[in-house]
Amino acid sequence: MSNEKNLVLVTGATGNVGCQVVSQLLGMGARVRALTRNPDYAAMPCDVDVVRGDLLDPNTLDGRLDGVEAVFFVWRLLTDDAAPFLNAVAKRARRIVFLSSAAVRDDVEQQTNPIGKAHADIEGLIEKSGLEWTFLRPGGFATNSLWWWSPQIRMSDVVRWPYGAAAWAPIHERDIAAVAVRALTEKRHGGAKYLLTEGQSLTQADQVQTIGAAIGRALRFEEISPETARQQMLALMSASAVDMMLDSWARMTTEPAMITDTVAEIAGAPARTFRQWAIDHAADFQEGRAQ
Repeated sequence: MSNEKNLVLVTGATGNVGCQVVSQLLGMGARVRALTRNPDYAAMPCDVDVVRGDLLDPNTLDGRLDGVEAVFFVWRLLTDDAAPFLNAVAKRARRIVFLSSAAVRDDVEQQTNPIGKAHADIEGLIEKSGLEWTFLRPGGFATNSLWWWSPQIRMSDVVRWPYGAAAWAPIHERDIAAVAVRALTEKRHGGAKYLLTEGQSLTQADQVQTIGAAIGRALRFEEISPETARQQMLALMSASAVDMMLDSWARMTTEPAMITDTVAEIAGAPARTFRQWAIDHAADFQEGRAQ
């Protein structure tokens, strides 16, 4: 893909993965347009064409897709209301890279996992769109640790959480973006479904210890019951999402973690370790710590 002539539209550009996609595309010399509902708060580099738009409102998309060759697509809702946006993309762009989920299963007719079903529904719409597509299916995001544990770590040296023995291979957002950028700018990824993980499995208790080492503090993981955790998590997400996550962690205590080499194969370098991710985000676990 010619970086001088073609334009990449990035949705979710202010998110953890999206901002990395923007940064890495710019590093390659690509032209980037960022779609956001609040351009005034986007804080994008000056080389980025930041435009206002809402994926749920096709009326806000006039002109936003003009000249666009490829689209990086992030959909955060557990619905398939993305059809109007995808239809608009199909009329103007040629290629789309969708940030999907490893929860999608290709070996079943009916998805039972709510996250898997939502992403599978979007994948189905994209497959019917006529666009050249690539699906990125990350396993656990390393950045989930910020959401789950940073409030506790900022306040104390104890993380109270269920299923400390649950093991998985959390992936760095930079590695997801590295694969996305390849898929956006190279021709060889059409029709690919890429499972993305880090190269090493860690229990949740070990992840907490790794964060502690990165910030120079001895953190302790304190196991709490799933029932206690459920009551706490209901303040943050729906009951179905909470139950799905607790069920997944329960399985992870006995099942081997999914580990792939896809990042190395596509991006040309091994996936970053969780230790590296913790070092990169050390300040996020330190801000506002009680004295």
